[in-house]
Amino acid sequence: MYEPIRTPSARKGSVHTTMAGTSDFPHRSREEELDIQLAGHLAALLAVTDELRGPAPSDDLDTAAARLAQQVARLREGRAPARAAASAGHESRVAALHQRAHSLAGRALVVAASRADTAAAILAAQRMDAHAAALAEQQELSTAG
Repeated sequence: MYEPIRTPSARKGSVHTTMAGTSDFPHRSREEELDIQLAGHLAALLAVTDELRGPAPSDDLDTAAARLAQQVARLREGRAPARAAASAGHESRVAALHQRAHSLAGRALVVAASRADTAAAILAAQRMDAHAAALAEQQELSTAG
């Protein structure tokens, strides 16, 4: 009634192999995947930090950018992240950039905690606090004015 299955059983080999026995996707460990995710979140946070340095320059942002670049390079085995030049931006975008940076720092914190990377977790938590404080300060200024 039914035609017999002509492919090898899933029990005999991996479901993700071709008939020749080679893998059709790269294999990475969980730690490698988390490193890639963390480096991506920190690189995105670095890009937003660089963008914030234009309209709202500060020593804190300069220091944070240097520390973020250092962490990204560490996670990417010494390859330095791409950096954006600080440009004079619009003041109206500062709040949105702080909100974006806060969100990215939160994502980085979650991944850093799951891979037990204390240095990256501390940096991400510090950046979350800094961007939350900046948002609160802007909120106070806008309601006072």
